Amino acid sequence: MSGKLYLCATPIGNLEDLSYRALRILQEVDLIAAEDTRNSIKLLNHFEIKTPMTSYHEYNKIDKAYQLVEKMREGKNIALITDAGTPGISDPGEDLVRICQEEGIEVTAVPGPAACIMALTLSGLASRRFVFEAFLPRDKKQRGIILDELKQETRTIVLYEAPHHLTHTLEDLFQVLGERRISLCRELTKKHEEIRTMTLSEAVSYCDSNVPRGEYVLVIEGKSYKDIEIEKQNAWNKMTLAEHMEYYERQGISNKEAMKMVAKDRGISKRDVYKQLLN
Repeated sequence: MSGKLYLCATPIGNLEDLSYRALRILQEVDLIAAEDTRNSIKLLNHFEIKTPMTSYHEYNKIDKAYQLVEKMREGKNIALITDAGTPGISDPGEDLVRICQEEGIEVTAVPGPAACIMALTLSGLASRRFVFEAFLPRDKKQRGIILDELKQETRTIVLYEAPHHLTHTLEDLFQVLGERRISLCRELTKKHEEIRTMTLSEAVSYCDSNVPRGEYVLVIEGKSYKDIEIEKQNAWNKMTLAEHMEYYERQGISNKEAMKMVAKDRGISKRDVYKQLLN
């Protein structure tokens, strides 16, 4: 009978956040796969967990995944832990889960801390709909593509950022997204935990005069539907009525239906559209 993979969430700072179930699983499994064994040994030593540990990280994630799968085929149970928080979120754990599913290995999760969720709930920003982008790409071209996508995002945006990149990232966000509310969530669950909610321009100024320290989660307000409607209206108003009609007709829409759509876009009656086109 094959073993099982357990995705075990571990504390993101405060060791008291390790659940009783996670503690039991880490003690009972045959092997713990850790993103950084040097970091994870501190957790294991604190709770006197004697389970053997092996490394599973970005640079060995595929080959090592198949090695772990073979151990589970032999009946071994394995727990996967990340440096902090929930495995599979912004770390190589997602590849191991995918490979286990492809190979018919059962996967389950032991839920617990996740910095992105904690920051979202503490931000005071809308939490019903949100998008998680983890760390923005360092490559300038890829970064630009992602930022352009986020510019039109109406859901609350959650990002991770390291302190030495924070100011640059805030400047990029302000330049592309414009003025938005943002929560800077720092050192979550740790002694110097801090939540600051302000505008993006204020955040840039704040970081210029206060050296960023610790790991950050950024929670950014999505674009308002009102702003989207204003932009659409401005775009339509730059077109002549004939150009506006042609825009829809090029998509194969009938003249009659296009007229209705133009009228709706411009907030005028279909009769007014007809009269102005005649003139």
